[in-house]
Amino acid sequence: MQLQLSPEVEAARDRGQPIVALESTLVAHGMPWPDNHAVARELEDTVRAGGCVPATIAIVEGRACIGLAPEVLEKIARDGAKLAKAGATDLAVHVARGTSAATTVSATAVLAARAGIRVFATGGIGGVHRGDTGDVSHDLFTLAATPIVVVSAGAKAILDLARTLETLETLGVLVVGYRTSELPAFYTRTSGLALEHRIDTATELAAVVKAHWELGGRGILVANPIPEAAALDPQTIAAAIERAVGDAARAKITGKKLTPFLLAKLAEVTGGDSIKANRALAIHDAQVAAELAVAMRTGKRAVGFSIPA
Repeated sequence: MQLQLSPEVEAARDRGQPIVALESTLVAHGMPWPDNHAVARELEDTVRAGGCVPATIAIVEGRACIGLAPEVLEKIARDGAKLAKAGATDLAVHVARGTSAATTVSATAVLAARAGIRVFATGGIGGVHRGDTGDVSHDLFTLAATPIVVVSAGAKAILDLARTLETLETLGVLVVGYRTSELPAFYTRTSGLALEHRIDTATELAAVVKAHWELGGRGILVANPIPEAAALDPQTIAAAIERAVGDAARAKITGKKLTPFLLAKLAEVTGGDSIKANRALAIHDAQVAAELAVAMRTGKRAVGFSIPA
């Protein structure tokens, strides 16, 4: 599969400038218009302010695009719910048919790694859904197989976070807390789930990434808590999630439609507060991802940073 790099991304790769991948599902399905477009632009601006080049990824008319022109990014934001949502296993269908799709965490990670991009910022990864439906996001399996660092505010709070963390461990995904000792819960900074490893600087994080890959490891999840000022009240958001999950069950919403449904319900129940929190945590993830990408690039020049194929 041929990748189509934007001129900005291609020039950055030729210069050896650090690049940070961004997903398009957050833009198409994570927030309503026009908030989604504003956040998409702010994410790219944040990455640039951190000394890196942003690469928002999507499938556009069958082309795997690494970096999007402003008008394409706006179209994805406007089309929103009409646009297909593609995980890693869906990519071949869209490429073969020449159709368009927003890429989830798994698809973005696969395409970013294929393009040689090793740092990816997103709001929250998928994981194990609540209940006994057996619904487990492919994000977890992709992380286990792909040499990439994903910076996120943990997994989405609508999930079963304890089972998600356990599954990550089972699959061999290294999970580290960035300036935290427990898994953040997306809209809140804490979940009560302790993490084995805490790292407080981008320099040390880059060193851990280097060692992990040299030892044959693959995906790394950097759990980066939402800024304290933007965090929601734990009891309020917990009640809102329970209500949203109940509505989804009664409406028999499952599969790929479930997460967008739940996020939209949360926005409705919280009066838009969940959207504001989502925006703040996504921007914070982009900031940390840019810091890490710069530190990794510095480490590569200084000590021969080894990146796996």
